[in-house]
Amino acid sequence: MQPHGDDLPPLLSDPPALVVDAQVDAATRVEWERGWPQLWQDALTHAGADQDPALFDRLLHTADGSSERAELLRQVTGPYWSDLFGTTASEGDASSGSYGDWLDRGTAAYLAAMPTSYEEQPERRDLPALIPAWRRGLTKIVVIPCTGDVTRTVGGNALLVTAGTRADSGRYRRALGAFG
Repeated sequence: MQPHGDDLPPLLSDPPALVVDAQVDAATRVEWERGWPQLWQDALTHAGADQDPALFDRLLHTADGSSERAELLRQVTGPYWSDLFGTTASEGDASSGSYGDWLDRGTAAYLAAMPTSYEEQPERRDLPALIPAWRRGLTKIVVIPCTGDVTRTVGGNALLVTAGTRADSGRYRRALGAFG
C-alpha cells in the first residue's frame, strides 16, 4: 500500500506482513490507500485530546456487549482501521504473518525497550528539557513505532515523537525544546 498525503507518518520500523489475498481487488486497495490519511488524522486528533477522567469509571458500570460500552471503549481507544474497512486488510494468509503477530511483536519490542530503572526513564533522564515543555503546556507524549526523527505538537498539549527520538537523549531534548 502506498498512501498519499501531505501529513503522513514515516514508515513503520517493523511493518506488518503485506496482505496476500486474491479476493482483495485493486479497487479495494486504492480505497485503503485513500482512507489512510484520514485515519492518521483521526488518530492524531484522538492522541492529542484530553481524556475525561471519569470515562473509565463510566466504562466499569456498563454492561458487557452493550452499545454504551462499545461507544465508551471507542472514546478510550480512538479510531480503528476496521471501523472504516473491516478486518480484511489485517487478516491475510497465516503463512505470511498476521496482524495479530505484528501486534505481538510490537508489544514485545515495546516491553523489551522499557528502562529497568526509574533513572533510565527518558523523561527522568531528560528532566531539564521536560520541565520547560511542561510549563509550556505539555501533558502527553505520544510515541510512534516509526523510522526517522519526527517531532510535532499535537492538539496543543501533546508531543508526538518516534521511538528512536525518545530513546536518544540528544534528539529527545531537542524535541522537548521544540514543543509549543
